[in-house]
Amino acid sequence: MTSLPLISVDPDARGRRPAMPPRHLADLDLPGRQALVTELGEPAFRAKQVSNHYFGRLVRDPERMTDLPAATRERLAGTLLPTLLTPVRELACDDGATRKALWRLHDGSLVESVLMGYPDRVTVCISSQAGCGMACPFCATGQAGLTRNLSTAEIVDQAVYLAGVAASGAVVGSPPRLSHVVFMGMGEPLANYARVVAAIRRLVAPSPEGLGLSQRHITVSTVGLVPAIRRLASEDLSVTLALSLHAPDDELRDELVPVNQRWKVSEVLDAAWDYAATTGRRVSIEYAMIKDVNDQPWRADLLGRLLAGKLTHVNLIPLNPTPGSRWDASPKPVEREFVRRLRDAGVSTTVRDTRGREIDGACGQLAAAEDTDSDPRAATA
Repeated sequence: MTSLPLISVDPDARGRRPAMPPRHLADLDLPGRQALVTELGEPAFRAKQVSNHYFGRLVRDPERMTDLPAATRERLAGTLLPTLLTPVRELACDDGATRKALWRLHDGSLVESVLMGYPDRVTVCISSQAGCGMACPFCATGQAGLTRNLSTAEIVDQAVYLAGVAASGAVVGSPPRLSHVVFMGMGEPLANYARVVAAIRRLVAPSPEGLGLSQRHITVSTVGLVPAIRRLASEDLSVTLALSLHAPDDELRDELVPVNQRWKVSEVLDAAWDYAATTGRRVSIEYAMIKDVNDQPWRADLLGRLLAGKLTHVNLIPLNPTPGSRWDASPKPVEREFVRRLRDAGVSTTVRDTRGREIDGACGQLAAAEDTDSDPRAATA
C-alpha cells in the first residue's frame, strides 16, 4: 500500500524549507504594493501604474511602461516584477487551440500550464505546486513526487502570461480574453491552501488589483483534503470545487488516491455536499476512466447511487497514459456504458474533451521528459 501523503508540504524531506522566489507584486494586495513602492522613495501611485500594466495591459517590459519616468522604470519593474517563470518549452496542437508551456522556476523546479481555446471561451490550467505529494499511481506528477509549493505570484503569473498569449490573437477562433482558470495542473491545490486562496483573490480582483475574472469561472481541484474543503467553504468565494474521486469504493480508492486512507469516500463526499450547500455551486466529480481498474458497470451503479439527487456533475476523463505506465484508458464502449448507467441514475455526466495527447498533455509528462532529457542546470529558455 502506498504511504500516506503529508498535508503540510513546504519543508523538504530533510526538514529544510525550500527557497521561495523573490517577492512580486502579485504576492501583495494593492496597499502592500504601495508600501513597497514608498520604501523605494517613489510616490504610492506608482504601484497602481505598474499593477495596471501587469494585470490590465498584460505588459511586463519596462520600456513599454511609458507613463513611468524613464529613470525609474527599470528599478520599479525589477522590484515589483521580478522574473518568476522562464519558458523552457512551448508546444501547440489542435490547430493551435491547445498550448502547453513548461516553465523553469528560480530554483530549477519545473511546472506546467496549459491554454485551451474554445469558440466561446479561453481557459488556462495552472499548477499550484512543483510536483505533487499525493502519490496517485496513475498520475505522472504524483509519481514524480513533491518539490515545493509555489508562491502566490508563481501561480498567478502562469495565468497572466497565458492571458497575454490569448490577447495576442494566437489562439485562432477563440475570444482574445482569458475567461476561465482551472487549478488542475501540477500539485494538490488545497495542500498549498493559503497561497492558492491568495492567488484566487488576485485573479478575481478588478484591475489594477488583479486580473478581473469571475469567481464562477474558477475551478479548484482536490483529491479530497476534507479540512481544507470545509475551510474553503468559509472563504466567501463562489469558485467551483472539483473533487478527484476516481473510485466510488474505499478499497480501490485507497490504492488510486492514497489520501483516502485518511479520509474515506463518505467523509470526502459529505464535505463536498456541505461545500455545495454553503456556496450554491455545483460540485464537479472528476473520474479518470482506467481500463479494467475502475470502469466496471457495478462501479458506475455505485457511483450513481452515491451522487443521485446531489448538486453535482460528473466529468469522466479518458486517461492519458504516461510512458511505461501499466495504466491505460478504458475502451470507448466501456466508457459509453459507464455514462449510460450514471445518466440512468439521474446524474449529469459528460466525457471530458481530450486535448494535447500529442504534446504530452497529461500533467507532469512534459516536466518528466525535460528532467530525463537534460540537466536542469543546463536548460535554456
